[in-house]
Amino acid sequence: MSTEQPNTNSEARLIPPIGGAVRREVGGVSEDIFSAGDAHIKRVVYPAGYKWSTNLKPIVGTELCMHAHVGFLAEGHMRIDYPDGCCIDLIAPQAVIIHPGHDATVIGDETAVLIQFDFDKETVARLNLPLEHEHAQ
Repeated sequence: MSTEQPNTNSEARLIPPIGGAVRREVGGVSEDIFSAGDAHIKRVVYPAGYKWSTNLKPIVGTELCMHAHVGFLAEGHMRIDYPDGCCIDLIAPQAVIIHPGHDATVIGDETAVLIQFDFDKETVARLNLPLEHEHAQ
């Protein structure tokens, strides 16, 4: 009989690879991807110090991230910057809608973990989201 206590540290539960998922790593970001019909459920792990414009811009080749992100920030703190000067801080636990045309930064020393639901390049249309970031009225 083991006397070892289960690890309740959220990092231990949220970051290791998930069995049965397709795992992809790019620009320091890890994704576990599950297909769900025409959509995907993704667990995206952003390391401390991550910044889209530093880590992925050189790989993707666009000025800003042009992907929409819809889901739930399960861990960490991220800052989303739009070219109009709008800055949104996301602090877990929090529901997330990030429109295309943004930069993103992990704030602090903690990894950020996003559970994301998407339709790849069709996310905006399939979820009937605005084409770009809008300010609350």
